Amino acid sequence: MSDIIVSLDIGSSKVRAIVGEVKEQSINIIGVGTSESEGIRKGSIVDIDQTVQSIREAVDHAERMVGVQINEVYVSILGAHIALQHSQGVVAVSNADREITDEDIERVYQAAKVIALPPEREIISVIPQQFVVDGLDGIQDPRGMIGVRLEVEATIITGAKTAIHNLLRCIERAELVTAGLILSPLAASQLSLTKDELAMGTYLVDIGAGQTTISVFEQGNLVAISTLPIGGEYITSDISIGLRTSTEVAERIKLKYGCASAQLADVDQQFKVSRMGTNQEKDFSQLELANIIEPRVQEIFHLINQEVVRLARRDVVAGFVLTGGTVAMPGMLEVANQELILPARIATPDFIGVRDPGYTNGVGLIQFVSKNIRNRTSANVSKAPVAAKSSKAASVKQKPVKTKSKDGGFMDKLKEFLSDFI
Repeated sequence: MSDIIVSLDIGSSKVRAIVGEVKEQSINIIGVGTSESEGIRKGSIVDIDQTVQSIREAVDHAERMVGVQINEVYVSILGAHIALQHSQGVVAVSNADREITDEDIERVYQAAKVIALPPEREIISVIPQQFVVDGLDGIQDPRGMIGVRLEVEATIITGAKTAIHNLLRCIERAELVTAGLILSPLAASQLSLTKDELAMGTYLVDIGAGQTTISVFEQGNLVAISTLPIGGEYITSDISIGLRTSTEVAERIKLKYGCASAQLADVDQQFKVSRMGTNQEKDFSQLELANIIEPRVQEIFHLINQEVVRLARRDVVAGFVLTGGTVAMPGMLEVANQELILPARIATPDFIGVRDPGYTNGVGLIQFVSKNIRNRTSANVSKAPVAAKSSKAASVKQKPVKTKSKDGGFMDKLKEFLSDFI
């Protein structure tokens, strides 16, 4: 029997809905829907109506591909408003035989959530770093152990209420149910980082259209996150100015002919560009285009270096792992390895139809949900308020995605999992 997980990744450039089919230990991507992201600027929602329309277009596309109705989605969340805060929780083991159960772990998570927060912020999720049972630390899963005192050292992920609620409102108005909010770097790390990279320390860098996010992983845990307001849109703007053409044409040229390194560009590859203010077209070479792109890419990596130095994480030795739609451009890795202070590689999903760094967050989210529901070892999935779909919307679809199975399937376990930590 297979289960269905649908992820929704809302970026500044694209909205991607990905349908994953989970069978035992394997995941198949069976549907992908993509739309232009309208109403999003630098990772923030600036127009709810346009954002809702983009979400519906992406979801409708995915529905047509797989021939089912999508009711629930797991949504990735990211932005400059996200912050991490260290916390500890302590409880006494409740069972008379002192065996630690799911109930004890739920109570220690709730204890860790008792922190002082400004009124404009709220908790998105809890990331356990380690458990401590009667002074014995380094425990990853204390279930079934015997003890009197249970502690958790955790990282609390918080976000701005306005940004969170606007995101949830968009999902609701798109007639979807938000099954959970998941921090993008946590989702992407499932797909992008190896066990050695997680243990040795790695910078996971997501270079999107409107922003660049640097996530620091040490000893298997997310320990810091920072967002820079720069990304692929700046490259597009430079092309538009340099070639005197519209932003739409500049974006199309960037995707088709763009090269981040002038050394790798082909001077013989020519293309025509319609110029603003005239009806004329002018020929340019890929080398001329690369001479516009390369300085901006170098600047992006220079700013990443500055931010890494500011974060001052001395335990990171594995290097940089790059993801996001912008790093798909030829030459990006070469420039990264020239400019960054540690070696870099690009992470790409290895599934048919999504072999592009821009799909890392969406596919990683599916893997994250699948893994954490089965293991039930973390509370990093935040349940969100839900809204019922209209009967009209349900009636125009061919076949609903099943959210409940007769034998207590994946979605039932998921709802039980979410209820434990919210």
